[in-house]
Amino acid sequence: MSGHKIVFTPSGKRGVVAAGTTLLEAARTFGVDLDSVCGGRGICGRCQVVPTFGSFAKHGIESQAEHLNAPNEVEARYATRKPLAEGRRLGCQCKVSGNLVVDVPESSQVHRQVVRKRAEVRAVTVDPVVRPLYLEVEEPDMHHPSGDWERVLTALASQWEIDTRAVTIAPTALDELQTALRAGKWKVTVALHEERHGATTTGHRVLAVRAGFHDTFYGVAIDIGSTTIACHLVRLADGEVVASSGAMNPQIRFGEDLMSRVSYVMMNEGGEAELTQVVREAADTAIAETLTEAEVDTKDLVAMVFVGNPVMHHLFLGLNPVELGGAPFALALNSSITTPATSLGLTQGAGAIAYLLPCIAGHVGADCAAVILSETPHTRDEITLVVDVGTNAEIVLGNKERVLACSSPTGPAFEGAQISCGQRAAPGAIERVRIDRETYEPRFRVIGSEKWSDEEGFAEEVAKLGGVTGVCGSGIIEVLAELFLSGVILTDGTIDGRLSDRCERIVSEGRTFAYSLYEPSEAEAPTLRITQNDVRAIQLAKAALYAGVRLLMDRRGVEQVERIQLAGAFGSHIDVRYAMALGMVPDCPLDKTSGAGNAAGEGARIALVNRSARAEIEEVVRRVEKIETAVEPRFQEHFVAAMAFPHATAPFPNLAKTLHLPPKSAPPASTNGDSTGARGGRRRRRN
Repeated sequence: MSGHKIVFTPSGKRGVVAAGTTLLEAARTFGVDLDSVCGGRGICGRCQVVPTFGSFAKHGIESQAEHLNAPNEVEARYATRKPLAEGRRLGCQCKVSGNLVVDVPESSQVHRQVVRKRAEVRAVTVDPVVRPLYLEVEEPDMHHPSGDWERVLTALASQWEIDTRAVTIAPTALDELQTALRAGKWKVTVALHEERHGATTTGHRVLAVRAGFHDTFYGVAIDIGSTTIACHLVRLADGEVVASSGAMNPQIRFGEDLMSRVSYVMMNEGGEAELTQVVREAADTAIAETLTEAEVDTKDLVAMVFVGNPVMHHLFLGLNPVELGGAPFALALNSSITTPATSLGLTQGAGAIAYLLPCIAGHVGADCAAVILSETPHTRDEITLVVDVGTNAEIVLGNKERVLACSSPTGPAFEGAQISCGQRAAPGAIERVRIDRETYEPRFRVIGSEKWSDEEGFAEEVAKLGGVTGVCGSGIIEVLAELFLSGVILTDGTIDGRLSDRCERIVSEGRTFAYSLYEPSEAEAPTLRITQNDVRAIQLAKAALYAGVRLLMDRRGVEQVERIQLAGAFGSHIDVRYAMALGMVPDCPLDKTSGAGNAAGEGARIALVNRSARAEIEEVVRRVEKIETAVEPRFQEHFVAAMAFPHATAPFPNLAKTLHLPPKSAPPASTNGDSTGARGGRRRRRN
């Protein structure tokens, strides 16, 4: 074939084209990843390329400036709005007249990667299921009558080579169509959703129609937790989060934990409808807040992804969760769902399409699937433990050969609930604690201040926050770990009353003792104490978590893990050393442990901006091995051993390299429950 040889870098794709072919047309012919929204009209500027000139022996061609036409009026007009960087041209306006080497910058690639903040996790390619397409539609003609929608279909077929036999339009978009066409003088941008079954495209649906050229649409990624709802508004073109909001899940008033909410449904006719309504309203409000913050029109919201544990998943869908309240914990469905947002009772983004990730098992939900998608244990060589720490901890263990998952009923103690001085993470809450090993005196830091309590200016800063108000989850973990490492709490979890003679902060509370963490000077401010019941609440939670991990290790046939990632709002804020010191997780090299942030929310964002990620997680979920802790005979055995700090029998050699662990200790007197140490302490003081 006669013509001109074109080589695109960095892909290396090449071929021969006829004179007059544009670089955008050549890129499409050779399968080069070059973006375009306007279809080659020089409006969007997405197809920018960098022609490179010189002798390229590797490719066997001479690339010369005269092998391209000079910049034209279209490029000049575009440059008045957004100046082109030096050396860049619009690929749709560059016509070939000789051999060329052309570089496609990453910013001009359709499937460009979003750099993840955490280097150990893979980058994510932006390839959303909804993309904007600019159309020039024929005007109505009395001599050739056809509907506006039919002429839009004709434009889709001729200008974008879309098979319109399987193209539909959302009712809200149809309602916008005629107004948008006339306002845009027969030029519109449609948001086109690619409908898929697994990795196969089955059709397309127009979700929105905007007048003229409009290349920016948005999506939301929402993690519906049993305690909090986190919403992220994402620009689909580049995957950037432009606004976020969070709120308490209003279902808390029906019960703090999942089973109490299931019980509410069991005991109250129509209870599931109440729970569904309040969580949908909360999600709708969170979406509206992000749109307002980013100043985005709700009509530009075209995609949504939701994740949550099985109970939250079912209630958000309007499904009765009663079957999840008892064995065999049957899900109504565990496959992914794609549905119009309006079917979920949402008013924001009326034309948007919602996607819910698949659940894994009766107590391992779509949020856990999102964590897997974010943290990728299924792609690693190392045996990796990923724990999403929450009211119901979801645990994943494995590597690229085999992945297992389970949940463990930790309860809300890790998040500050059921703790006498506990509270949610908010300004004024203690989040960091250090205790002197000799005097047992504490120093701490609160959310909203960078100063420690023994530093000058601390009191003034805290006063501006409204005072020290309580202890949040990370603070609870740190104060208990510090008390254990100081010897105030024994390995069985007893607060050692014998030390009350040496430290005024260790005080008697009836049959047990407590540690006074903070005593304000103002009479109306609360005294913050760590009680024996607080210690027991954390013991029960951490023992349940460790027992779940140990069951997976047994099933996987390993005695140690090689990497640990703690996910969730709580998990990402705790110091892993202290979590390990209490025995929340097994021993592991500390340089191989990290917080993963809101991995469920990040997984939802990945599914929002990358269509192949949806097929990937659907396939991974099908092969994850599910372990039901409620029916595993060894769970109780592991649970009892894990009640000790850090564990009754398991060694922690890696942790011992960093922290001095107290020797295994027995309670001060007889082993007669929580009151033992207190009774022994009182007897000694009387003597």
